[in-house]
Amino acid sequence: MRHGISLVAMGHASSLFLALTFTICVAFDLLFPQHAMYQIWLKLLPGFEWLSWKSFWLGLAESYGYGWYFALIWTPLYNVFAGRGQGHRRR
Repeated sequence: MRHGISLVAMGHASSLFLALTFTICVAFDLLFPQHAMYQIWLKLLPGFEWLSWKSFWLGLAESYGYGWYFALIWTPLYNVFAGRGQGHRRR
């Protein structure tokens, strides 16, 4: 019996994780401007500028997209290697 990780579940989970992380980081930057991290977002998110509503929504969408990018590559790789390991049982 073969069990793999669901691509859809992994896609939504990793995308929501990155979108929430982006939102928390923006809030952190607004609360503690002396420790701002937004320069990193400027490099990682094309078109992102500090800070307007348009830019925030763009960064949120791009963060969500990066989650799907991760899932589309990682999930099939994991499922292939997990499937290979099932044929080898320890005695």
